[in-house]
Amino acid sequence: MVPTVRSTSSSCLASETDEKYANVNWEELGFTLIPTDYMYVAKCKQGESFSEGKIVPYGDISISPSAGILNYGQGLFEGLKAYRTQVGRITLFRPEQNALRMQMGADRLCMTPPSVDQFIEAVKQTVIANKKWVPPPGKGALYIRPLLIGSGAVLGIASAPEYTFLVYVSPVGNYHKVSSGLNLKVDHTYRRAHTGGTGGVKSCTNYSPVVKSLREAKSAGFSDVLFLDAATGRNIEEVSTCNIFVVKENIVSTPPTSGTILPGITRKSISELARDIGYRVQERDVSVDELLEAEEVFCTGTAVVVKAVESVTFHDTKIKYITGEKALSAKLRVMLTNIQMGVVEDTKGWMVEINDTIGIDSSLN
Repeated sequence: MVPTVRSTSSSCLASETDEKYANVNWEELGFTLIPTDYMYVAKCKQGESFSEGKIVPYGDISISPSAGILNYGQGLFEGLKAYRTQVGRITLFRPEQNALRMQMGADRLCMTPPSVDQFIEAVKQTVIANKKWVPPPGKGALYIRPLLIGSGAVLGIASAPEYTFLVYVSPVGNYHKVSSGLNLKVDHTYRRAHTGGTGGVKSCTNYSPVVKSLREAKSAGFSDVLFLDAATGRNIEEVSTCNIFVVKENIVSTPPTSGTILPGITRKSISELARDIGYRVQERDVSVDELLEAEEVFCTGTAVVVKAVESVTFHDTKIKYITGEKALSAKLRVMLTNIQMGVVEDTKGWMVEINDTIGIDSSLN
């Protein structure tokens, strides 16, 4: 059964004129869904390649109750952002890395992925179709959510006979509202991933199991949860939606991407920037003891960007860390966002500019 689309109106929807921005209060932008105008949809049969997708009105989709995504969780998602620079250009940050990560996840879940070129083209088309939703410079970003789902009907456990690749967007501000730093709780009860599982890919099934732990932590006044490894319970792995780094003297350490931790694109970029300014970056097992003895701790991710950790609580022990302008995390955040916003020259070749003249195969009527 092919998903069909039902259009839904947005409370913030702007008119179909050439106005530059949608009717959004950019000063109060948070990290919640704001429905935009259009989305991208493409589909393919198992064993075939994706057909050329189309831009369609953003709306609900209709799908078989026996779809692979609904019954067996056969689905992946990605997250990246589009930025509006000071000179008005719209750019993407390392979209090819997201495309490659989706391909890696698709291989793990026996799915057919879009090619790297098609992934990037779909993202570009979706952003251009919704360009008035890209926030003004310095007011946020357009969060882009590509989805790859097993949309075909299947009863026994097997790969779905059909796949849908979909991209939608939403303008966003800061993921965490706290300004000083995160207050993390180390979860010593639940585990996020285990060796040989799917912790290293962005499977849809990885995220709902962390909600219980996250809800309990937030109800106790914490910002987020830090999970430990399933094998020993002695090493740190990931926060619920981002990677973690610990700093002591001139050494920056982060847990390795050995199958239980998502290979974050911001993580990869921040590691490179830290090396550029003389820090030794180590990807290795990091114990809870080392965490508690660190001078500084920070998190990275598409949503959080780079965020300092103010404190970590492990059982009854609460440790505070360096935050503020003198922290390494603050310096790295400025370095990264200056590249993303076009404030400094992109000598890394990380940014991809979106040109309004790209072809959009649309069915807007």
